Parts: sequence; structure tokens; C-alpha cells
Amino acid sequence: MQNGIFSELSWRGLVYQATSPDQIEKWLDEKSRTLYAGFDPTADSLHVGSLMPLMMLRRFQRAGHRPLALVGGATGMIGDPSGKSAERNLLSADQLHANVAGIEKQLRQFLDFSGPAAAQVVNNADWIGKLSVIDFLRDVGKHVSVNVMMAKDSVKSRIENETGISYTEFSYMLLQAYDFVHLNREFGCELQVGGSDQWGNITAGIDLVRRLSGNHLQGMTCPLLTKSDGSKMGKTEQGTVWLCGTRTSPYQFYQYWFNTDDADVGQCLRFLTELSREEIEELDQSRKESPHARDSQRCLAEHLTAMIHGAEGLAKAQQAAGILFGQEIANLNDSELSQIFSDVPSCTTARATFVEAGLPLIDALVLANLSKSKGEARRSIAEGGVYVNNRRAESAEIVLNAEHLASESILVLRKGKKNYALVRLI
Repeated sequence: MQNGIFSELSWRGLVYQATSPDQIEKWLDEKSRTLYAGFDPTADSLHVGSLMPLMMLRRFQRAGHRPLALVGGATGMIGDPSGKSAERNLLSADQLHANVAGIEKQLRQFLDFSGPAAAQVVNNADWIGKLSVIDFLRDVGKHVSVNVMMAKDSVKSRIENETGISYTEFSYMLLQAYDFVHLNREFGCELQVGGSDQWGNITAGIDLVRRLSGNHLQGMTCPLLTKSDGSKMGKTEQGTVWLCGTRTSPYQFYQYWFNTDDADVGQCLRFLTELSREEIEELDQSRKESPHARDSQRCLAEHLTAMIHGAEGLAKAQQAAGILFGQEIANLNDSELSQIFSDVPSCTTARATFVEAGLPLIDALVLANLSKSKGEARRSIAEGGVYVNNRRAESAEIVLNAEHLASESILVLRKGKKNYALVRLI
């Protein structure tokens, strides 16, 4: 086992709270420990914010500790009130089952399920689902003080809010506390990790274990993934940035990180990548000396895209990014082209007419508003400033047809360096 996981987390800025900050480093270095982090199945995919606890489990495993990734099949039926200002919408059993399956698949990408520190995915529906209400109230409820629960930030903030909190969500803390009891009993789990908004739930579990068995467990939180202005990372104008390629394409995922602000990219490199301290400090220096080069952003985007979407996903994302800088367009489908050119204006033409008779290039330029007139279109082509799928158009007499399509039904026109337009067949 490798020692020094606490030191590693500390220099990266990943230790926000710990139950025994003066003792936990030695405790972790004594032997391999079993730890867990929980993931709420509110959707069938994890998102960018989930990378924090995911990477915590991954780092611990690489230091020789055994990670348990808990998917909340039971607690997901209720919803965690932490960080929420209003009640969650309850999921149906079928939707929850689908969400759990999707998340389990993603968890297996991050952790090693072989060897002495083999990871394991567990679902709390397997034990909470077997409890009766009477048993739960007798065996768990009587050991937890309502006064203590009311004092937790996640509950206190909701009580002070006009919307209040239902008994359903109020009970979430007890259920998560019982998870720690079960995992300690069945797997010897001694440490729970999570985001800083989970501190109340973590300490409730530690306290319940102590009351029921006398065992003394540990807890640790990492910061939430936020920008320098305090807002959460992983949100765009289009919505949440997901880890699933069908929700957020590898290109969109890559571009999100490539567009990270200089004020945030250093923290992201420390929090989310496995680059060494020396490599990150070199990037810090590069950012100071040559911010225009965006070496930090490129490294972050490449590292995370490869981790989430593999080498093939990274290659696709890099190809897509290159297309916006003039790289020839090939081997892409309608969906991928639409994502790359999401901000580019488009026009439509009838597929039947296009296939049978074609569309003169000069007409296409006018149709797409890249030229005001056919005469202007001819001059632009003659000057070498018109491109079809990023290939220079050599003649004004070109008639576009099915062979010119960049994908199933899209053709990409460009005038000059950056003026793009799409022609879509309908």
C-alpha cells in the first residue's frame, strides 16, 4: 500500500472537513481502509459535480484503500435535502431503476474491480428495502436526537425557508446514517467521503454507528466544484454537463473544459486530474507567461475527455475542435455536426430537388446569406475565399449534390476564415 493519501489530498486542496484532522493522516497510513461515497440516482447519468467524489474514491484506491461506490436505490426514492431549497420531485420505481443501472455502468469506468483493493458497487435498496417501518423506528430512530437533526445545516436552512421540509426528506439523514451502519457491519467500512454539503449526513452516520456498536469511524469532505465567482461548475446555457456521451457529446464536454477561465483552471487541474504536482505547477507557470496559449485548458480538456470518453472520444472531440479552425470535415453524422455548429446559422432546401438537380454553389451562398448577390458570390469564389466542408471551392460553376454532403443531410459552407453556414436537406 502507498502511504501519503492525506498529504496528496491536502496539497490538491481536497480536504475541506475531517473528523480527526490531527489523527486521520496517521490512521490512513496504518493499513488499507475501506471507504465509501454515495451517488444519488436523480438521473441516468452522473454529471460534472459527481467527478469530485468519484475522483476521491479513485485516488484512495490508487493509494491502496478499498472503495465502495454506493448508489442510492432506496434513498433516491426520497431525495437528499442537502443544498436544496425545495422538495424534490419523487421518481417512479421504473425511472429510478433505469437511473441506478446507468450510474452503475459509469462507476465501473472509474474504479478497478480486481485485485486486493477491488472496488464494489452497492445499492442501499438491498438492505433498506428489507426494513419494516417498526424495525427502523425501534433500531435506528430511537438512537437519533431530533434536536441534533434540526441543527444540521441541510435541515435548518429548509426549516427557515418558507417552503419548509417534509417528514419524507427529513428522514433522509436517518437512512443515510443507516447506510454507514450496514457498510461498517458487512464490509468493515470505516470512512465516508463526500462533498462539503454532506458533512451533516456523514457525522450523523458516524454518531449512529458509535451508539449502536461502539465503533469509531471517520469522515472527510472535499470542497464543492465551484467557479471563482462562487457559482457551480458544470452548468452551461444549454444545461447540465453530463458524463454520458449521449447527453453531453465528447466534443461539448471537451469544449466545456477548454473554455475554463484562467481563474478556475488551476483548481480544476488539482481537483480533477491525476497530473503530478510538478506538471500542474509547470502549467501554472505557463499560464502566467503565455496565457494566450491556453496550455492549461487544453491539458485539462484532453485529460478529462480521455478519462470519461476514452481515446476514441477524445479523438472525435479534437477532430470537431479542429473543424472550427479549418480542418476538412469527414466521417461525422448530423448530430455531431449540429453540435459543432450549434451557433451557426442554417438554411434548408428540399432533399428531392437537391439529389435530382443539385444546387449551384453561387445559389447556395445567397440562400445561406453568406453573399448578398450571385455576383458577390462569384467574386468570393474567384478570390479563393469560399469553402465547401472546409475544402476550397475552385470554380463558381460547381453544382452541389449528394456527393458534397458532410453528413446524412448537412452541407457546410464557409466564406473567409470564420463565416460559416449550414445547408440542411429536408
